[in-house]
Amino acid sequence: MKTVLQTGLTQQLKLTPQLMQSISLLQMSSLELGQEINRYLENNPLLEEESSVYPSNDHNDAKTEGAQQLAQETTTEITDGPDSEDQYREGYNFTYSATCRSSDDEPVSRQEAYPSATSLRDHLVEQLALSNCCGDDRQLLRILIEALDENGYLSLSLDELFEELQSSGYEKHHEGGETANLGSLQTALLQLQSFDPAGVGARDLRECLRLQLLCAPASKQRELALNIVDNHLGLLAAHDLTKLKRLIDCDEETLNEAHALIVNLDPLPGARFAQLTPNYIVPDVIVKKQHNRWLAEINPDIIPPLRINQFYASVVHQQRHNEQAPLGAQLQEARWFIKSLHQRRDTILKVAQTIIDRQNDFFERGPIAMRPLVMRDIAVELQLHESTISRATIKKYIATPRGVFELKYFFTSPIAAEYGDAYSSTSLRELIKQLIEKESSHKPLSDQKISEILRDQGVIIARRTVAKYREAMGLPTVNQRKAFKTKRHSGR
Repeated sequence: MKTVLQTGLTQQLKLTPQLMQSISLLQMSSLELGQEINRYLENNPLLEEESSVYPSNDHNDAKTEGAQQLAQETTTEITDGPDSEDQYREGYNFTYSATCRSSDDEPVSRQEAYPSATSLRDHLVEQLALSNCCGDDRQLLRILIEALDENGYLSLSLDELFEELQSSGYEKHHEGGETANLGSLQTALLQLQSFDPAGVGARDLRECLRLQLLCAPASKQRELALNIVDNHLGLLAAHDLTKLKRLIDCDEETLNEAHALIVNLDPLPGARFAQLTPNYIVPDVIVKKQHNRWLAEINPDIIPPLRINQFYASVVHQQRHNEQAPLGAQLQEARWFIKSLHQRRDTILKVAQTIIDRQNDFFERGPIAMRPLVMRDIAVELQLHESTISRATIKKYIATPRGVFELKYFFTSPIAAEYGDAYSSTSLRELIKQLIEKESSHKPLSDQKISEILRDQGVIIARRTVAKYREAMGLPTVNQRKAFKTKRHSGR
């Protein structure tokens, strides 16, 4: 075989360390970026915040003119800028959220409705301390309390819990000499279920509702409600009261009273003790209207102004001919980091402003005016790759007069229209929401009817798509809305 030497040209894309750093910083959230900046500030003495104050040093006064010039060149500022139980839970949650409102007639969350500074576990332990339980019973009760979830349910079966006790050697170490068994665990559970709040320690929704009903005074309505919870919870979830009345053979008035008893129960008795830590979002971009145009500004609180430490830079300058200078690599690293932060800021700002210009109607009129927009549209306009647009918008938030949104919120897929421009999926959700809000309380709109109304307006949308959007917005089915509005109207 003859060996031949040939030449040729090829193109290759190699990711330099600087480019990899820029890509990494661009896709970070504001929280991740803050952590990364703190890491660099701790590990690189050449990098400092402008607000940092260092004690005066005689060496600073002795810097050469070349060192001062280098320090000035390297200083960069960045200051800009379902089964039946599941169905019942869904139906109940809608009733709860619709009827629980503040004094200003605004909906409030379950935690706002039940403010608590005491956790469920602490609340139960306090009752245990005041009870007449002692020895093994007290210890078993404590174990059951620890096994409850945040809603007050016992997620493990007694068999599973007993097996865990056996495997952990509880029988060998518990107080007294008697052996714990399933019977003693069952007795402890019955004791726990007598604690406040009613329904705590239940193993499923039926048991939770039954425990609460048993706390109510004995009456014909309570016995009927117990029958419904035990045998007909699915029909109750579907609000099929007509079939329910036929099966349990009672008059309408008694059924309504039993139904009212069940509706006023709490399917999540432990949720009122939930102590939620609020999650705060720091927006990366702030939108303001200036001279009849919406403009984007980078939140100055995201990135502190950084600079090169002049003293250490002078030391590097003086040792610039020494290849073994320990700070030379760190000086270059600090320069790259500041430049990468600058590029990140500029990229996010350009992408955000382009999105704002494309979705100007949203800022003027709200979600109903959202236009179809995909990442490719922004990438073509800015002559960037789609992956860059994705990194610049993921986990990045924008503060607007209409609220704080993730930048990706403004990318919406188009829905075909028989005439005119296509609709965005966001504007269609708003249209569906408005139709439901304005519907007749006596004859709510079904998903099929909403689809037909939108088709009359030129929007080509299937019934299943309407159902998908409605569910995504947390809006109940037509039967649930009809039952709730009928109940609210009759209660006035």
